[in-house]
Amino acid sequence: MKDTYKQIQVVLDDITRLNVDAIVNAANNSLLGGGGVDGAIHRAAGKELLEECRTLGGCATGESKMTKAYKLPCKKIIHTVGPIWKGGDQREAQLLASCYDTALKLAEENQLTSIAFPCISTGVYHYPRKEAAKIALETIFKHIRNGAYKGDILLCCFLPEDAQIYEQLLKEHLYDKS
Repeated sequence: MKDTYKQIQVVLDDITRLNVDAIVNAANNSLLGGGGVDGAIHRAAGKELLEECRTLGGCATGESKMTKAYKLPCKKIIHTVGPIWKGGDQREAQLLASCYDTALKLAEENQLTSIAFPCISTGVYHYPRKEAAKIALETIFKHIRNGAYKGDILLCCFLPEDAQIYEQLLKEHLYDKS
């Protein structure tokens, strides 16, 4: 694990194993489980997560909702629904930024001091990886700069290529803390 900035770390790991206050689930609109990180989180958390998610009435794209973590080592799961990539002219960037924004707002409101994000929308939703990483970092740094979120942020990558993208963007100083 490498400290990139005081509050941000890029990790290559399984998000279901992280001992943080909250992990973010790249969910679908139903919140009832699916493939990729969503399926892994539901399997690791246990059937109680599905039962709680059934009470939430789904979630709109770009929004976030929070549940208990059940059998996971974290305290909470923040479920967010990323946009499906349709070429970039269907508000995808705005919706993806909103995923990170609403998840961080939930963390702030609930005094969570550490949060781990997966690469939202870059799997089966086909969002271009580098563009998604730029949006993630821009949104995260807005929260850090305005002092709203003071906790630690882990960018949890499943693929080495995603970790390299984040590391490179951070090295290029595209997102200074000023």
